[in-house]
Amino acid sequence: MDLIQNLSLGFSVAFTAQNLLYAFVGCLLGTLIGVLPGLGPVATIAMLLPVTYGLEPVSALIMLAGIYYGAQYGGSTTAILVNLPGESSSVVTVLDGYQMARRGRAGPALAAAGIGSFFAGCVGTLVLAAFAPPLTEVALSFGPAEYFALMILGLIGAVVLASGSLIKALAMIVLGLLLGLVGTDINSGVARFSFDVPELTDGINFVVVAMGIFGYGEIIANLAQDESEREVFTGKVTGIFPTAEDFKRMFPAMIRGTALGSALGILPGGGALLSSFAAYTIEKKTKLKPGELPFGQGNIRGVAAPESANNAGSQTSFIPLLTLGIPPNAVMALMVGAMTIHNIQPGPQVMTSNPDLFWGLIASMWIGNAMLIILNLPLIGMWIKLLTVPYKWLYPAIVLFCAIGVFSTNNNSFDIWMVAAFGLIGYVFIKLGCEPAPLLLGFILGPMMEEYLRRALLISRGDWSVFVTRPISASLLAAAVLLLVIVLLPAVKKKREEAFVEE
Repeated sequence: MDLIQNLSLGFSVAFTAQNLLYAFVGCLLGTLIGVLPGLGPVATIAMLLPVTYGLEPVSALIMLAGIYYGAQYGGSTTAILVNLPGESSSVVTVLDGYQMARRGRAGPALAAAGIGSFFAGCVGTLVLAAFAPPLTEVALSFGPAEYFALMILGLIGAVVLASGSLIKALAMIVLGLLLGLVGTDINSGVARFSFDVPELTDGINFVVVAMGIFGYGEIIANLAQDESEREVFTGKVTGIFPTAEDFKRMFPAMIRGTALGSALGILPGGGALLSSFAAYTIEKKTKLKPGELPFGQGNIRGVAAPESANNAGSQTSFIPLLTLGIPPNAVMALMVGAMTIHNIQPGPQVMTSNPDLFWGLIASMWIGNAMLIILNLPLIGMWIKLLTVPYKWLYPAIVLFCAIGVFSTNNNSFDIWMVAAFGLIGYVFIKLGCEPAPLLLGFILGPMMEEYLRRALLISRGDWSVFVTRPISASLLAAAVLLLVIVLLPAVKKKREEAFVEE
């Protein structure tokens, strides 16, 4: 009964005119940036963080959440029509989605992506609503030592699940932790690592790092590519509704993808991306039915499963954020930034101190998923037209918007130069094949880890054994060590590298 009462509270908050408007704006922007290759939800949310200053906390988070799961929908459109994933988690959708479009079945492919996304989004939100309250109760029994150990586990998980080299992912985490240390020590009041630059005594602005590395860095990388590499869909999308045979094949794939995405979305490091790869791998290992096309040649299961998985993963990734205050991926790290802007401390107390925000956000996800179906399928022609806009016209507007947004946070021109510097650093990371998401997690969790470490040592009077004598803390640290040891085993390491190879 408590769940029904809580959800009714959530829907009463989400169904206000203001929150419905911001849910729609978030879903529309999410679809838009999902469709446009090179702009991901991380870059867009980073750009829009300054805008949320003037909004109510619930409206701001509803809009940012809409951008996140809206981008998962929009990314499939370019993957299917242009053979170019608009969003990283749509990489796998390219393999069969584009082949379906080439066979004249772009409509059913887009419908399979939309229906799979809607189904998975609704189930993922239900999982979030059901599991968040009991996890919050568990989290309330955590002390500083447990939180420190949990963050260590989260960072190790982010390293393990990041695509690419383990060493590079670890380096990104360490660099993020170091950047988080810049500023004034809260205990002694002494400026550290500021190099006598007055603007750095308050630390590096989170918006500056996120917008520079993900916003400007992506823009520079896209400008480095030749315009001719962008392929434009010139055909017409007809017969959107899948056949009865299509439904028969894609429904079990949607169930499997949703279950996998719901479980993997909770993990740190990129649940939506990992779950889409894993869902596609499982479908390939599932026996083909008579008359079914092989994978890679236009099998509808190759579209429905990964799209269901990445949307379920994007919904359940809110669980560790809302219950423990731990962001499992870069987008959730930005959500922590948005909550901090509004003086809301992420963690288990959010549900008790801000029930309107907690349940309103969850309820808005159902509304948002319904909006996305309406936005994506009937308006497909409009999204195709957007793909013909030359990137050279888009990027000056994006750069200007970023600069205005950064300046408005502190009214400080130094921040604009910092964004430019981090943009160049972000481009270098892309060229070196370093995934920047772990850096953002390290940057967000670094100061929090330091605070919990100090509190734990203060309570134990400097006794470091507090981390291994408390059962929960010891278990979490043991899990982190075990995870690191397992992933360094040669056989596991090889499998991990194969998991992120597209085909």
